Amino acid sequence: MKRLGVYVFGVASVAAGIMDLVWGEFDPDHQPLQAWGNNIPGVTIFAFIAAVWLIAAGVAIVMAKTAQIGAPALTVLYGIFILFPLPRFYTAPHFLGYGISVYIGVLGSVCQQIILAVAALVIWKSPLALGSLSPSSLSPRAALIARWTFGLSSVDFGLSHLTAVQTVVPMVPKWLPMGAPFWAVITGIAFVLAGLGIVFGVLDVLAARLLGWMLLVFSLLVLTPLIFASPHDHAASGANAYNLTAVGAAWIVADWLTALRPAGSESAKRRAVEA
Repeated sequence: MKRLGVYVFGVASVAAGIMDLVWGEFDPDHQPLQAWGNNIPGVTIFAFIAAVWLIAAGVAIVMAKTAQIGAPALTVLYGIFILFPLPRFYTAPHFLGYGISVYIGVLGSVCQQIILAVAALVIWKSPLALGSLSPSSLSPRAALIARWTFGLSSVDFGLSHLTAVQTVVPMVPKWLPMGAPFWAVITGIAFVLAGLGIVFGVLDVLAARLLGWMLLVFSLLVLTPLIFASPHDHAASGANAYNLTAVGAAWIVADWLTALRPAGSESAKRRAVEA
């Protein structure tokens, strides 16, 4: 169970790579290289390279003996993906207007990759969170930056829901009680509260774990049905692969936050010795 987040993170990264290979392109929603232009030379080759990279690094990260090879590889790749949507800070307002919700939404697409990069970095630099006796090589300042970056990303996800409820409503299953706007707002609030808990260390481990579970529910209720409804749509399968990677990222961060606590660190060490 202590490596559950890593397994989900690695397997979902492999799935994302396979989807990119099958369609021969980057996931248009979660790897939006097209934001830099529609005629990028060699884009298909880049997509295949990134796909193989995702698959190889995802497999490596699942296996304890090669995790310290896969983790930096995924940190670098997800760090590159962070750059893909950046031009939209300039282009999106020209098409959608200069409202705050537009900027929050574009920032959300950047944060989607930031949380994956943070999780991969945690595996790379903080093996204690995975039950290893090796101490974290993250400095206190770097650890604080990682915590705040992950937490504020969750806050932005919530603000994206709350400032653009009508864009979330169509994704909510119609059979849920209380109505789609209710669930759009509730999940937005949940994102914000989870992010603030992680940032300020208030029930941060619980917040990260529940964040992962909420994202898993999204996959089960919202994203998986989309695959069956649109089996030939890369965005549908890519969205589910991404979301499951985010689930793993949240659980990895939860384990890491547990290990950051003095008592949690000693407990993690004892569990590793006993294992």
